[in-house]
Amino acid sequence: MRVLSFMIVCSAIAGFACNVQGGGTPEHSVVLSTENGTTTADARGALATLDISVSGTDTVRVDTSASSSRDALASPLIPSAPPSPGLEPLVPSLAGRTFSLEPGPRPFLHRLAFSPGVGQMGDEPLYTLRLAYNPNPWLGWEAYIAHNKGKSVHALFNMLNAQVRYPVPFRLQPYLTGGFGVVLVYPGPSVNADPVTENALAGGAGLELYLRDDVALRGEWRRTSVFARDRYTEENVVYAYDELTVGFSFYRRIGDEL
Repeated sequence: MRVLSFMIVCSAIAGFACNVQGGGTPEHSVVLSTENGTTTADARGALATLDISVSGTDTVRVDTSASSSRDALASPLIPSAPPSPGLEPLVPSLAGRTFSLEPGPRPFLHRLAFSPGVGQMGDEPLYTLRLAYNPNPWLGWEAYIAHNKGKSVHALFNMLNAQVRYPVPFRLQPYLTGGFGVVLVYPGPSVNADPVTENALAGGAGLELYLRDDVALRGEWRRTSVFARDRYTEENVVYAYDELTVGFSFYRRIGDEL
């Protein structure tokens, strides 16, 4: 009898699932009378509960509400959401080691460096931009642009510098620098004068502190000499200025690997 009752339960649940999947309203009743009692499978309406009584004492209660049945039928059909992608590093080789350095001397061969900086020249503020390329590990060529904003006049420097260094396997990397170029001196709003262009020669030293292989803090001191003509005596004179700047160096490798 228990086997027969179990078959009736399975039949009732299967019919209910077919009606739900087909979009119909599950309403059916199965009644079986036996000598030991009555086994009844009943499902009515969208929120019906299926009660099966066996031998008057054993009762199995199955929740056949439409919402739970539809969720159970639909859940395997809903694809799982793809995992959200994480952050991708700009330099893949640095993934997982943000502030670490490769062992050995710092690599400079075929590296391009961009360096913004701020500082002081004489008693006035100085703003610099540098772009350097290293054709070999110990020598680099650097294009240098700087703006020295004074109270009465402004100066714009355009120079080509050479950087000489001996690569070392540390975070601190010293170097020497020297360059030649021109300076455009033009008056401020309070001075009625024409701009003049003079030659300039600079030399100094710097130090880089590498945060990782492609980023470094940079500090530099240099002495800049401007060759001009005295406006009263018409003699050639040299004006010397101390320049102190700090900034960042951002490195990128181009060309062939070492």
